[in-house]
Amino acid sequence: MQIAKVRGTVVGTQKDPSLRGVKLLLLQLVDEEGNVLPTYEVAADIVGAGVDEWVLVTRGSAARQVLGNEQRPLDAAVVAIIDTINVENRLIYSKKDQYR
Repeated sequence: MQIAKVRGTVVGTQKDPSLRGVKLLLLQLVDEEGNVLPTYEVAADIVGAGVDEWVLVTRGSAARQVLGNEQRPLDAAVVAIIDTINVENRLIYSKKDQYR
């Protein structure tokens, strides 16, 4: 899994039928120090994340499985909204502090 920040949504009116009703998010990856990286990714959202929230992303077969047994053409899925991140007793991110 990887940490990412939600930057926006991706909307496609024509898509694979198995993706109907699946919200797609544009994510910017984050490193272990909390710095956003110049790398972006699109992922299916199964947890209801919003813009500017930090999330956990899973990839590959794990991403396809979280949406059920149906085979879907997914490479990545948001599986959690992050509340806090601590690294070596340092607070890297706190959702609570972000909105103050």
